[in-house]
Amino acid sequence: MDSLPVLAAANALYQKSFPGEPVGRQPVHTVYGGAHLFKAETCRKLGSIALSTLTDYAADGADLVQALAVNPDQADQIYKRIVEKLKREAVEDFRIDFEDGYGYRSNDEEDGHARTAALEVARAMSENLLPPFFGIRVKALNEECKARSAGTLNIFLDTLLDRSAGRLPDNFVVTLPKVVIAEQVRALVELLELIEDHHGLRSGTIKIEIMVEAPQCLVGAQGQMQLPLLVAAATGRCRGAHFGAYDYTASCDITAGSQRLASPACDFARHMMKVSLAGRGLWLSDGATNVLPIGPHRSREGDALTAAQKSENRAVVHRGWKLAYDDIRHSFSQGFYQGWDLHPAQIPVRYAAAYAFFLEGLPAATQRLQAFIEKAAQASLVGDVFDDAASGQGLLNYFLRAINCGAVDAEQLSAVGLTTEEIAGRSFLRIVETRRK
Repeated sequence: MDSLPVLAAANALYQKSFPGEPVGRQPVHTVYGGAHLFKAETCRKLGSIALSTLTDYAADGADLVQALAVNPDQADQIYKRIVEKLKREAVEDFRIDFEDGYGYRSNDEEDGHARTAALEVARAMSENLLPPFFGIRVKALNEECKARSAGTLNIFLDTLLDRSAGRLPDNFVVTLPKVVIAEQVRALVELLELIEDHHGLRSGTIKIEIMVEAPQCLVGAQGQMQLPLLVAAATGRCRGAHFGAYDYTASCDITAGSQRLASPACDFARHMMKVSLAGRGLWLSDGATNVLPIGPHRSREGDALTAAQKSENRAVVHRGWKLAYDDIRHSFSQGFYQGWDLHPAQIPVRYAAAYAFFLEGLPAATQRLQAFIEKAAQASLVGDVFDDAASGQGLLNYFLRAINCGAVDAEQLSAVGLTTEEIAGRSFLRIVETRRK
């Protein structure tokens, strides 16, 4: 058939455009912090604050049940793992922020902060203080901010690469906010190419993330889906897309009182992100809960809080925790397994939500994955065809996410019937093929 070679080429192009789930660990959150405040020890300090907040307002699993309504049968296990995680690796991904978390300052001041932040990053690299994922968010490349954004990017990266002998932090990324047209992404790519060339880095070394913060980022001027065009403009550099819920809802003329992460408008935007970027090998991240779990009363030196003030602080923190917990669980239900945290007091809730989500689904997922592996292996033995490998891979991805965030331990993994090596291979088909031999 003359059409078969044409079909082969078309199939190959499809596979290139839609490679499927990205390979590697996806962080469960991104923590944002203003560039003017960043120090080499920042992420370690955030972990200490997160742990102290947890122990101050939830002493054990029973308190988690009261605050978050987690499953009482799993509460102690969840609590123990949160404590272990906060001590070991509280922050998985951090973004030095030169945008909303930084504000507008004089050019001299921002130049200075770009240099000092870069020097602190270099020191953190040398002292092994950075989290597994790291990056910066610059200002938008619109007419108002493009010169300032480019200047900050150049100063920061030049300073960092000069001080670190041409090395970048592991999994480093530049986050571009308020993207609405492909030309903004292309401009960032051109800037990064110049920086890479100047410092002798391989082209494409510096990855980018785009932020979805306006309807025009989803639907372009001609009515077309815009996100695939923005990703294409990144020429292979785009690692993911992050949803900015509050800018997006404001762009939809939704008033401040109705702007929330679980708004139907946000559900629509997240689903558009899923539909337009499904299978393209990108990480998707939800935004943040903007109600912070911070008590209104603080003790002054030599003056302890009253019982009533402590009780009010606890109630306020628990309300903020529950709102964040519900938002995160809502994100998970829509297939968004990463989100933003804006304050260290939110970090314990991030892990509580993740651990509760994965532990609740563990028995059913274990049973289903075991059945899929047995069915696939049997089909191979008798020469039949197993045509639901995608479902098997989806179940395997569940376990990969659960393991990466710390929800599932080695003992629970062994109950699934998979080895560490099989999980590390990240391929359902490879597991089946290995077991055939």
